[in-house]
Amino acid sequence: MKPFQIISLNGVDVAYSGSDRPAIQDINLDIPSRKLVLITGPNGAGKTTLVETCLGLLKPLKGEAYLFGVNTKSRRIRDARRRCSYVPQDFMKPPFEAYTVKRVIQLGLAPFKSVFESPSSHEDKLIEEVARLLEIEDLLDKPIGALSGGQQQRVVIARAIARKPRVLFLDEPFSSLDKEGRELISRVAEEYVEREGGTVIMVSHDINPIIGYADVVVKMDDGRIVDKL
Repeated sequence: MKPFQIISLNGVDVAYSGSDRPAIQDINLDIPSRKLVLITGPNGAGKTTLVETCLGLLKPLKGEAYLFGVNTKSRRIRDARRRCSYVPQDFMKPPFEAYTVKRVIQLGLAPFKSVFESPSSHEDKLIEEVARLLEIEDLLDKPIGALSGGQQQRVVIARAIARKPRVLFLDEPFSSLDKEGRELISRVAEEYVEREGGTVIMVSHDINPIIGYADVVVKMDDGRIVDKL
């Protein structure tokens, strides 16, 4: 693996349990740091499978996948994955979910704290900053279950960003957002790369909000990468 590549996939095939047909196949992909990467293509093209393979949640049947230089088949992949944040498509909380927005964002920081550690003023400041960034500061004391889909989507993205990950994975982050919200998330993603020096990998079949911000565009179809720009 090239030392400057955050993610490297070499001749990778991945299949889901019980299937004899690869969900993605013959994947060769290198992703460097400090880039905004758009993965696009039609439904069923293998975009989410590719992301979960990059994270080591799915293991290659063929080929090798690396995250921060760690083979995703290694036990050490859990430590590498801690340097990432992942917002999947299925983010909605039920109406009876009583956690406040502030608490939901706090929970994103839990893996980096001891069990008995109380919230700090630094943590409160960080939560306020990401809330302003995602324009949800007026929602911090509201239960997340009472929010609209678009508001919940902003909250889970704010939680992911609060961890300050080296790699931020966003799977269809525009799905519940209006035009204004989509433009906001696109700007936030670009600013995260520039301000934090992170890498953002975004899956979206709707390229209009983000295409002007993306440094790299990976196009998929039928489980294969058909183009990389």
